[in-house]
Amino acid sequence: MSRIGKKPITIPKGVEVKVDGNVVRVKGPKGALDVDLMDGISADLNDGALSLARRDDERQTRAAHGLARALVYNAVTGVSTGWSKALDIVGIGYRAERQAQAVLFNLGYSHPINFAIPAGIDIEVDGKANRITVTGIDRQQVGQVAANIRGLRPPEPYKGKGVRYANERIRTKAGKQGAS
Repeated sequence: MSRIGKKPITIPKGVEVKVDGNVVRVKGPKGALDVDLMDGISADLNDGALSLARRDDERQTRAAHGLARALVYNAVTGVSTGWSKALDIVGIGYRAERQAQAVLFNLGYSHPINFAIPAGIDIEVDGKANRITVTGIDRQQVGQVAANIRGLRPPEPYKGKGVRYANERIRTKAGKQGAS
């Protein structure tokens, strides 16, 4: 039995969960999400808790059991509290500016980069601290948008300049030793 898959998911107040065949619909104060369950995985809702069970002990079904539980848990957490990812911009003259439906990045290239904000995502820019916060209800989408922003100028290994996650540590190289 999957250690993660057998844990029940407690449903917080203000969140509605409906099971329609292989689709779990989660609705909360921040929005609504649908999670498609794999074949062989079923969901049961009883006493304010959602539990997932598998049909058989085949290898593919066992592998999908914990994954399905994690996806439903992420949806429940997303519609109740939301997900966020913080990024830091490090470097002289590197900055970001929020516009209507885009963020304008100056990252040391010869041109500014206009990054369009996808639907369902909110991006806050703190200009003084050079911090960007990506928030939304879909954990996968929040992580992907943060990775796309980091990919505009990944941190370089000599001075650490670029866009990095807030808790990321960059291992810097020594560089040239030079004649001493």
